[in-house]
Formats: sequence, structure tokens, C-alpha cells
Amino acid sequence: MARAVRALRGMPNPRLTGLGGGLFCAAVMLVLGFLDQMLFGASLTVYGVLFLPVCLLTALWVRRGDLLTAPVVVPIAFAVGLLTVAESGEGVGGRLMGLVTALATEAGWLYGGTLVAGSTVLVRRVRMLRRRRAAGAAGPTGAARSRTPA
Repeated sequence: MARAVRALRGMPNPRLTGLGGGLFCAAVMLVLGFLDQMLFGASLTVYGVLFLPVCLLTALWVRRGDLLTAPVVVPIAFAVGLLTVAESGEGVGGRLMGLVTALATEAGWLYGGTLVAGSTVLVRRVRMLRRRRAAGAAGPTGAARSRTPA
């Protein structure tokens, strides 16, 4: 277990802004969509499975001030990457119908990825607030308050 923790701490720890997290997620999903198209013939199941770790990374790598953007940008990125793997007919109408059909049939993956991002963000936010509260109670302002007469 200690080896796994050390290995995780050695991983890169970028801090993306809200826009950067959205661009990262959309770009990765677009690339994964193209790879899915080339390697697996546009398997929507493979695309959905690959979407989950991208959601987790986006939620982990977004900076503290922009935590709430992660659950918002992942569904948009899902739709962006889905353009590459959705079946399409002729013209813009056929492409749009294929995208809407894929969004409807793959909603479980979409909800699951959004849930992964949302729960990760919630855990990070709670930990951040607990640290802030502990630092405030042990800091100089907390000590000064306790010394003043009531």
C-alpha cells in the first residue's frame, strides 16, 4: 500500500483552470474518439469506458478555485468526442441525428462520468474546507480569540 501511495505522489499534479480543464477534457475525448474509430470501429462502449478515467483526471487536476467547473465540462467533452464515433447519415441532419441518438443511447456513460467528476470534486471540496477550518482554529487568530476575556 505504501508503494502505491509513493507512486501516486510521484505522478504529475497539474492544476488546470476551469477553461483549461474543459479544453483538456474535450481534447482528450476527441483524440480518444478518433482512436476508438480507428482501432475498434467506433465502439460506443469502448468510448464510454475511456470517458470515465478522463472525468476523474479532469476533476483531480482542476485547481481549487475552479472545482465546480469539472462536473460541467465533462458532459460537453463527452459530446465533443462523440462526434467522431457517432453513426452519421448524409449531410448535417444525418450527423446531428447520429449525435442525438448516440447521446440518448449512451446516457449511462455520460451520467456515470459526470457522477465520477462530481463526487471527486465534492470530496476535494470537503477536504479543502476541513483543512481551512483546522488551520483557522490553530492559527494566530484562533489563539488570539481564546485569550480575550469574555
